[in-house]
Amino acid sequence: MIPIAKPFIGEEEIDAVTGALRSGNIAEGQKVKDFESAFAEYAGTSYAVAVSSGTAALHVALLAHNIGTGDEVITTPFTFVASSNSILFTGARPVFADIEENTYNIDPESIVEKITPKTKAIVPVHLYGQAADMRRILEIAQDNNLLVIEDACQAHGATYDNKMTGSFGTGAFSFYPTKNMTTGEGGMITTDDKSAAECARMIRSHGSKQRYFHEMLGYNLRMTDMAAALGLVQLRRLDGFNQTRINNAEYLSSRLNKIKGIKIPCISGHCRHVFHQYTVRLNSESILRDDAASLLSNRGIGTGIYYPLPIHKQPFYKQIGYNDSLPVSERAASEVISLPVHPSVSKSDLDTISEALREILSGC
Repeated sequence: MIPIAKPFIGEEEIDAVTGALRSGNIAEGQKVKDFESAFAEYAGTSYAVAVSSGTAALHVALLAHNIGTGDEVITTPFTFVASSNSILFTGARPVFADIEENTYNIDPESIVEKITPKTKAIVPVHLYGQAADMRRILEIAQDNNLLVIEDACQAHGATYDNKMTGSFGTGAFSFYPTKNMTTGEGGMITTDDKSAAECARMIRSHGSKQRYFHEMLGYNLRMTDMAAALGLVQLRRLDGFNQTRINNAEYLSSRLNKIKGIKIPCISGHCRHVFHQYTVRLNSESILRDDAASLLSNRGIGTGIYYPLPIHKQPFYKQIGYNDSLPVSERAASEVISLPVHPSVSKSDLDTISEALREILSGC
């Protein structure tokens, strides 16, 4: 089977984690501080705050910017549910804007249509490893006095106008095993806002700066030194991982571009796409997307559908009153399919994938 995702864990990673275990310092400690410093330098921000997951990073980032009950936050429905659930966690209300047809990222002009007096922030998601249109989003935010909190959980090392994702506003990253780098579980908040960083550090640790003195309501959302030790090694590998993903994506696109009924990924001229997912669109009249996925699986090719049901159509969101019509998101959800391009995929694997799709779409 050619898996859709496969984390690379080498001897250096194993040695780093066992070293942390042998040190006896396995909760949040010096390794976490070192990882925060290294990640802030990589992202180009003044501060980075390590937490227990990407969801925690989004939740804490929102709280650190005083988003809460009565506020509205505009985001995309075409993403993992954590993006909007994190808004709900604060007591605020997610408001969904539709997406761009080609990039699948949030459509800036749809954002404009959703702004109300209650709007406090925009949460763009850099989907699949490609940055949203940050130039236009920042213009909208400035014109309307809105915060920008980037969901960069799929975009480690991606850039827009040569500027790293997570450095335009306050950013949130995930280190789940399927991401471009991993700490097992874990997340990171990036920001140039000193007060937000200080607040985030308190929120992740029961509202405390000094042990047993609690200044605010907080949570236990800390990262362990074991995870940070793994993250330090993975961060050093990240650019190499990303370049392999880019090379694999370019090769696969050169093969798939010749096949009728498939739309290869669209890369914005402003962006460095790091291909957390290589997502194509099947628009063949002869076969449905889900049937194609089953046929690929039968041939030993793993696929992913990200995402089969937009958030505003999820059962829970319908229960709490969402009834939006977002046609671009809804069409994309029925047609997208992601194919393997992670660093463990070989050129032979890519040939196998492209040949299988050629045969399936031609009816062979």
